[in-house]
Amino acid sequence: MPKTPRITPDEAESMLLGAGFKLIRTKGSHRIYQKEGARVVIPFHSGRVLHPKITKQVMKTAVESD
Repeated sequence: MPKTPRITPDEAESMLLGAGFKLIRTKGSHRIYQKEGARVVIPFHSGRVLHPKITKQVMKTAVESD
């Protein structure tokens, strides 16, 4: 099984916005995106890459929503 790519919050955000998600609110360093019934929370911590579980969730949700 291939490894999950390590992406930054900015890359994840561009994937979601490209898939039609909209930023609905921000709470602290977390941004919440929504499209229809799907919701994704991305933590924006400076200098950090996303955890593989969050990366997998973002990629799965962006592909399923198309």
